[in-house]
Amino acid sequence: MRIPNLFRTTAFRLTLLYAALFAVSVLVLLGFIYWNTINYLNAQTDQGIQTEMDGLLGQYRQQGLNNLRETLVQRGTAGRADGRHYLLSDSHYTILAGNLSEWPAGLRGRTGWAYVSVPELTREHDEQPDVHTSRALAFVLPDGSHLLVGRDLDERADFQEHTLAILLIAVGISLVLALLGGLVMSRGVLRRIETINRTSRSIMAGHLNKRVPIIGSHDEFDQLAINLNDMLDQIQRLMEGMRQVTENVAHDLRSPLSRLRSRLEITLLTPRSNEDYRTTIEQTLSDADGLLTTFNALLNIARVEAGAQRDEWVMLDFSALLHEVAEFYGTLAQEKGQRFIEHISSGLTLRGDRHLLAQAIGNLLDNAVKYTPAQGVIELYAGLVDGAIEIAICDNGPGIPAEAHEKVLRRFVRLEESRTTPGNGLGLSLVSAVAQLHRATLELSDNAPGLKTSLRFNDTSPIKNIP
Repeated sequence: MRIPNLFRTTAFRLTLLYAALFAVSVLVLLGFIYWNTINYLNAQTDQGIQTEMDGLLGQYRQQGLNNLRETLVQRGTAGRADGRHYLLSDSHYTILAGNLSEWPAGLRGRTGWAYVSVPELTREHDEQPDVHTSRALAFVLPDGSHLLVGRDLDERADFQEHTLAILLIAVGISLVLALLGGLVMSRGVLRRIETINRTSRSIMAGHLNKRVPIIGSHDEFDQLAINLNDMLDQIQRLMEGMRQVTENVAHDLRSPLSRLRSRLEITLLTPRSNEDYRTTIEQTLSDADGLLTTFNALLNIARVEAGAQRDEWVMLDFSALLHEVAEFYGTLAQEKGQRFIEHISSGLTLRGDRHLLAQAIGNLLDNAVKYTPAQGVIELYAGLVDGAIEIAICDNGPGIPAEAHEKVLRRFVRLEESRTTPGNGLGLSLVSAVAQLHRATLELSDNAPGLKTSLRFNDTSPIKNIP
């Protein structure tokens, strides 16, 4: 991605925001360190001044003013090198001893702590003394004399300025590093996003088999790519299913429509008796009913797959529903000379659509009755298995080859051996749609001989036993 485009991205704007927050955080942290360091140094300075003042006052009390004066003369000479200030004056602020040329104007008539500008005691040939900022403590002795002890803060000020400059440089470096790091990370993120965009553009251009690459880092982008690929697979399956449905509709409905039109056309060519017209109309109505049944089944499957009935779900007595459906198809099985066996556990409840569930179970039993020969056996089992409702319908009819188990769940798919029987190939498609709507697993397997159809409702949250 080009740099100008990068600057306009949300990722880069977020990088700027995070860099600003990071810089502010670093500034606050270093400012806190700087403030505590300066306070500590100031406290150390005050403590040193106070210690010296206490020592000099003790010496004054024990040995008198003259001895204190001699001490200050010695300390004043030594103090010039390390920035210590000493000054002793009489009651009129006349200098008696020390390394300052005069009593600071800011401390005349007052005692205690102060920041003062003091001239350094210089040699006579110096025309102008140096002025220093000093932290000083002034005290009035019992005889009226004034004593001052101080420390030069010029070096301290230089240290503070240097430290502050370093901290500001550190903040600047942190901001630059944050921007550079954010820029690098933004480019990495944008490359992954651009990969998704390229794949999307390729798919929109008609390459439906394209998928988002997965780099194997198992991060959020890999998870997003997996979800997008699953979604694209599902969309492709739906589109292929739609194409197949369109082809199947055109193929399966062309014959009855052509037959219907031919019948009507032939009827109009020559005069016929009322009985012939009646027969033709009845055959036409039968074909029209078959077409309507097919279209209604398609619409019903579409509504089920869209989940339109989910708002109408209720908690129903599933055991009672199964008994009702089994009673109806058990009667049909007996009429064909088949033996119908049911094992339905009592107290099964399920939240769902009663009509759809009855229609799905009915379709499975209808297929079993339709394809099981006379004297055959049809069995219906229903119960709780590992906390989930499981239904199994077994017959000993011709069954379905294992390689066709998935195929027969598609719309309009009918095996060659079932072409001679009535039907439109939509029964198992509806069962599959109802199973997906109710989060159930539909499985076809070999009953050796015959077919076993299993429905397992995996969503155990609405399942319980009726007391």
